[in-house]
Amino acid sequence: MKQKEILTSSELATLWMTYQEKTMFLRMVEYFHAVNEDKKEQNFYESHLNRLSKEIKKIEAILQAEGAVVPNGFSEQDVNKQAPPLFQPTFALQIMRILAEIGMGLHAIHLARSYRKDIIRLFQELSATTQHCYEECTELLIEKGALSCPPQVSMPEQVDMVVNTQYLKGTNIFGNKRVLNTVEVSFLYQSIESNSIGQQLITGFAQVTKDPELKKFFTQGKELSKKIITKLSKKLMDDDIQIPLAWVGSPTVSTIAPFSDKLMLYCISLFCSFGLGSNAIGTTFSLRKDLSATLIPLITNIYDYGVQGAELMAKKGYTEEPPGMENRKNIINKK
Repeated sequence: MKQKEILTSSELATLWMTYQEKTMFLRMVEYFHAVNEDKKEQNFYESHLNRLSKEIKKIEAILQAEGAVVPNGFSEQDVNKQAPPLFQPTFALQIMRILAEIGMGLHAIHLARSYRKDIIRLFQELSATTQHCYEECTELLIEKGALSCPPQVSMPEQVDMVVNTQYLKGTNIFGNKRVLNTVEVSFLYQSIESNSIGQQLITGFAQVTKDPELKKFFTQGKELSKKIITKLSKKLMDDDIQIPLAWVGSPTVSTIAPFSDKLMLYCISLFCSFGLGSNAIGTTFSLRKDLSATLIPLITNIYDYGVQGAELMAKKGYTEEPPGMENRKNIINKK
């Protein structure tokens, strides 16, 4: 008889992290579904509620079969479905789209850390459903004229090679700053777009939390997003390149929290992780040194802000400790 494959520490970690993310996503979708009055959007939220519920149950089943405790994650206590709308319906879709974008990245990372067939299959399925969510959000937003697409560009007619290091310095043969290439524009554009949404999301969180420390923390995040948007937009405008212009939406005037402080802090920590990752990749693929000089300090700012958020979560008792490795010293010295 073939011996049952035991979960590796990496697989346990990925399941644990995914459970946190999916239960948070479920609570947010529940709220957006409850306050939405558009039939088409209600159907969209309802279908994803069903999918998320099934995904969460699959993770629970795997953990229980392994004798592992199921994490707390986020429960019905973390959402107030009776709270009035905090965000306009179109902006709720913008939030969903960004969360799906974050989910796609996380699933790819987790898939690469999986070894057991059922775990690999699970993350393949999670990737497919998250991609479907992203696609649907994108279509709905374009349909409503609420999504600004990146600028168009003339199609290349020949292959050009970099012939000297001036290209990497960000200058041309005459010593003038060269125009951004499409790879660089794509990362700048995406960062501006996600920070525009993050700025409005965190503004909403700032106006509903009753905790003065969180209010201050969220307000600082709003200002950091504005700083990032301003600096990166200037890089595009210096080359006469269009910046994201579509109005992404904004919070309503509600001051009643639809989510717990714990959920809001965790959501912002996900946005910080996403910002760190995307800006780091953008720095790696940018071939103009002035872009790296702009992005690296911003990465440091995002990291510092993320650490501040992690400290707040721990201080408030909101942090669920990930599964730990065995402490061999304690086991050896145990009497």
